[in-house]
Amino acid sequence: MRILGLDPGSRITGIGIIDGERLIHAESLRLGDGPMPERLGRIFVEVGSLIERFRPDIAAVETVFMSRNAQAAIKLGQARGAAVCAAVAAGLEVHEYAPRAVKQAIVGRGGAAKEQVQHMIRVLLKLSEVPAEDAADALAVALCHLHTAQTAARLPAGLVMR
Repeated sequence: MRILGLDPGSRITGIGIIDGERLIHAESLRLGDGPMPERLGRIFVEVGSLIERFRPDIAAVETVFMSRNAQAAIKLGQARGAAVCAAVAAGLEVHEYAPRAVKQAIVGRGGAAKEQVQHMIRVLLKLSEVPAEDAADALAVALCHLHTAQTAARLPAGLVMR
């Protein structure tokens, strides 16, 4: 199963694509400080282009975490919306995972530090280098979905995971 993992951000959006536990592509899409509509458009276009290029079967995206700064939360939600819309427009089914659930699945602790996530991504995907922070987060979301889907496939018919 080829999975597109997304860690949306209004300044940097992490993108990771895996096929099973094999890295296909990872990048940190740097959006800069330009007008928000232009950054959102770029997320939509770039994610759509990567979907067309790498043909993932499914997408997994990190949900918005609660922020003390309402403006930051709104911008994050808009970036997430642009990424999700690109996946849906390309016909992909989208699965959502809370940041704590992703860290729990990858590191074993929901409160893990970013460096721990990067280290585990390097180990799990057998990479020669530690991936950039945002790309590692996107790869973590993709691996979280892979592991969740594998577990669900082993459950008896009719038992649903939530």
